[in-house]
Amino acid sequence: MISKAMNRPPTIPTMNPIKLLVIDDHTLFRRGLVALLSQDGRFSLAGQAGDMGEALRCCDDTPDVLLLDNHLPGVRGIDGIPALKDAYPGVRILMLTVSENEEDLAAAMLAGADGYLLKTVETEQLCDSIEKVLAGECVISPDMMTKFVTAFRSKAPALEAVASTPALQPEPLAENATFELLSTREREILVLIAKGDSNKGIARTLDIAETTVKVHVQHIFRKLNLSSRVQVAMYAAARGLV
Repeated sequence: MISKAMNRPPTIPTMNPIKLLVIDDHTLFRRGLVALLSQDGRFSLAGQAGDMGEALRCCDDTPDVLLLDNHLPGVRGIDGIPALKDAYPGVRILMLTVSENEEDLAAAMLAGADGYLLKTVETEQLCDSIEKVLAGECVISPDMMTKFVTAFRSKAPALEAVASTPALQPEPLAENATFELLSTREREILVLIAKGDSNKGIARTLDIAETTVKVHVQHIFRKLNLSSRVQVAMYAAARGLV
């Protein structure tokens, strides 16, 4: 849970910390999240808000990444994404919500969100996800990945539309860039990624070091010309591997 790591020692500040805007109407959660992220030298706080109106006027400087809850008073977070994109050009939006509804996931991604995490996310994964969305990667909570893959395989219209968005499209594969290029271990890891497992979970399942998993994941990305775990999940689902 996010709150479990509140006592972690602060990290060393980076040269250009990532500017964050946190939007959540639950004051205690928002303040706790801000306090937690402020301990990490990779981040700085550009602002915080409890509703969409406040979010659109609380920052003098454009934030890099926006952490957005969906259940806000007045305008929902998902419905406010276009206005936030207009107000803060170039901002990356990472949904941080309690909703496990795949329709909310689809609506958020179609509205322009760059990622979708549940509030049960571990602190380390949240921090890593912020960096990933800033780098242009799409991030989806492991708890939602199975629903995403299932809906994709069943050709659910909303998720089909999400799957066609540019952020989830891989670069064209070389003619020989097929599943057969992967080693046996890489194939096992690809399937586990598609099921939503984290590197730590994969390491535990396969009884190997987490650093070894990370190396295999990079090999999978390179061999299949993919750039995110979501693309890996879509690749696996399209080929009936999960």
